[in-house]
Amino acid sequence: MKAVKFAGAAVTAVIIVIALLLVIGIPSGFLTSAITSKVESATGYRLTIAGTTKISLWPTLNVTLNDVTLQDPKDRTGLSRLTVDSVQADMSLSSVWSGHPKISEILVTHPVLYQPLLRERMPTVAPKPAVPLDAGGASIEHITVTNGEVAFSVARDRVESRISAINADAIMNADRKVNFKGTARAGDHGIKFDIKALAPAAPVERQTIPLDFAIDAPSLLQSQLSGHAEARLNGSLVMINSINGTLGDGAFNGWASVDIASKPLVKLDLDIQRLDIPLSKSADGAAGQPWSDAPISVSGLNYVDAQMRVSATEANIGEARFAPFALDAKLAGGVLKAGTANLGAYGGQISGEVILDATSGAPSFAMHSDLVGVRALPLLKGLADFDRLDGKLQAKIAVRSAGSSQRALMANMQGTVFATFQDGAIRGINVAQMIRSLTTSTLSGWQDSQEQSTDLTQLSASFRVDKGQAVTTDLNLVGPLVRVTGAGTIALDTKMMGFRVEPKLVMTTEGQGRTSDPVGFGIPVMIEGSWSQPKIYPDMAGVLDNPEAAYAKLREMGKGLFGPDGAGLGNILGSLGLGGPAPGGGNAAGNANPQGQPSQNNPLGGALGEAIGNLIQQGLSGGAPGTSTGRSRSLPASPPPPSPQASPAPPAQDNPQDTPPAEPQDSQPMNDVLRQLFNR
Repeated sequence: MKAVKFAGAAVTAVIIVIALLLVIGIPSGFLTSAITSKVESATGYRLTIAGTTKISLWPTLNVTLNDVTLQDPKDRTGLSRLTVDSVQADMSLSSVWSGHPKISEILVTHPVLYQPLLRERMPTVAPKPAVPLDAGGASIEHITVTNGEVAFSVARDRVESRISAINADAIMNADRKVNFKGTARAGDHGIKFDIKALAPAAPVERQTIPLDFAIDAPSLLQSQLSGHAEARLNGSLVMINSINGTLGDGAFNGWASVDIASKPLVKLDLDIQRLDIPLSKSADGAAGQPWSDAPISVSGLNYVDAQMRVSATEANIGEARFAPFALDAKLAGGVLKAGTANLGAYGGQISGEVILDATSGAPSFAMHSDLVGVRALPLLKGLADFDRLDGKLQAKIAVRSAGSSQRALMANMQGTVFATFQDGAIRGINVAQMIRSLTTSTLSGWQDSQEQSTDLTQLSASFRVDKGQAVTTDLNLVGPLVRVTGAGTIALDTKMMGFRVEPKLVMTTEGQGRTSDPVGFGIPVMIEGSWSQPKIYPDMAGVLDNPEAAYAKLREMGKGLFGPDGAGLGNILGSLGLGGPAPGGGNAAGNANPQGQPSQNNPLGGALGEAIGNLIQQGLSGGAPGTSTGRSRSLPASPPPPSPQASPAPPAQDNPQDTPPAEPQDSQPMNDVLRQLFNR
């Protein structure tokens, strides 16, 4: 609004200059003071002409003012002002002699409006009356603005932002219709506008001005914003009523107002049929890249107050869809509060609030949110381009942080997070296969494959976040063929993780519903490293903490992983020389045939048994298949559970000196084997 007042004052100044030139003649030294005093008495603004003033009578009357400044004489700071490199006006001599100058064109070159920003609203003062563009009975047909700027600044905060490259044309015809169109740039965003209005006769105050508008901003809006509204000026308050139009394919309606007396106060109530808000996608490999240290600036929130309500039948944020959508926001004193109470999202609901405080150098935020019954895959993929988890999501999030960059915000994160995924899947990863692979080698990364997945009944965890470290002690994954429990830490600032998990497998299609428990892997598994490529390996140190329990687990795995007759376990023990002969050429575990092939009743057990046997052999110092050290040879062989078809095995015919002790609880030989195996 202040720009309109300045423009009116500038036009009035041109008209006064023309009148004085016609009375006095070609300008001389004393003419400048006469011009400035006449302009101030007519408009209330002080005009300073630091450059030359020229007049040309052929082919039309042309007046040129160079290096012109307009400002409020009551503004002692001089921060609010309009500077213009040059103003040119063309008109016919006949219209001037008639007393009603008809200005065919006004060309304004490089005008710059300097507008100070305020943190606090000042007491309301009586505004200056608007200066009509037809002051002195003059009419204007065409105004052209070249390379204009609006500079917003506040010296105390060392903040300055600009709307630059303003190139615009305003054309007015005899029936007072105005067409104002042009282009501008706000930062890196290009804007194209086209506004048509019906200018009322003076005075403009309290008169309704109907207008049509169309705005294109490709980097801000996915489609053109166009519509109709009715504007009215009431002192410093600009009211915009009966707003209706379209944004792309969606219609909208509502109202708005702007109080420009000091610090702007914006009020907006808008209902949109479909709202599209684009989100930039993460680049490939961004998950493995560190957080950015680029500064984040939200200081602009300190210089405007706002009360807004936006509702939509459907809202698309990035690729995520919400229906219905309703957002209430209030901005006051540099603190923004935005919340939603009933946001529909993929079969569920989301509620929560975000508070952003921009009053200090490092902005801070706090967020709490509840998600109930939301399908996770489309939500996470649409908002974060994450497509690995599917299922019904329930979550409670309460976090806060402060920082001037992504890395700082993550490093200072505090709060709690609880999430549960039910009846879904982990896409691209086969957890059961990963666990089996650990019997032969360490894994690097998540073993991604688009064809693989892990069905899950439930995946849940609660995290306590402190200084960017998210710690959980209740990680729980339950699926038809796998179960994992564990604890660990996720470093949000460095994108690193460290988890110790206890995996269990179910080797039947009956899944978790069968009567017996899943079979434990027997060895804790460590997951350490970056989020995108962690290292996954068995925790061997955990075995040596309790070797007897580890051996019992190994026998249990022989039942579950290798079949009830223990063929795979027999292969392992046989390869280590720990089992005695058995009927049919088998070992003490029982079911390998004379050629050492696995039993036809358990092909899976033989393969996995051989794999684990190879792993254990690699840990033995100097051991070879089928042999062992003297101490390991004295290990008592534990017979497998009897098979209904198997006859009792005859007593072993070993040398009396090598006869194992009668007490099976003597675990010293097993301890020795495990110490050799794990170099302890």
